[in-house]
Amino acid sequence: MPTIEEHLITKPIKDPYTRALLNIMFTGVWLQQRVGQALKPFDITEPQYNVLRILRGQNGAAMNLYEIQNRMIQKMSNVSRLIDKLVAKKLVTRKESKENRRRVDITITQKGLELLEEAGPLIEPLFRQMSSNLTKEQAKNLGDWLDLLRNE
Repeated sequence: MPTIEEHLITKPIKDPYTRALLNIMFTGVWLQQRVGQALKPFDITEPQYNVLRILRGQNGAAMNLYEIQNRMIQKMSNVSRLIDKLVAKKLVTRKESKENRRRVDITITQKGLELLEEAGPLIEPLFRQMSSNLTKEQAKNLGDWLDLLRNE
């Protein structure tokens, strides 16, 4: 398997912190590209897929834009535009709250649920690859180390 230095076509990176950070950044983009390729047949992006998964987890309950944005992997300021695209594709519904007209409730549609069911088998191999490359203990350690890295 190629090293980060081989991927970046560079000399050995001596500082372990720099090497780790570059490796995390490179691997994150690599994973996003692979997920993006798997989602291409469904004409949705990774952030749109993330929103659909968040809404599916609500089991039919609505969420507002702020709640969705807080749960997203990629926090973005244009969540409203992203939701508009999902509404246009009939994957979610958007309606004003009866209690608070400034609040907009977002719910996943049956079509959105069906898309997730179809896309799942194409995304799953990415997770299986991780389980074939890392032991459970290694994956747990990696997750713990990444949590530590983000500790602010």
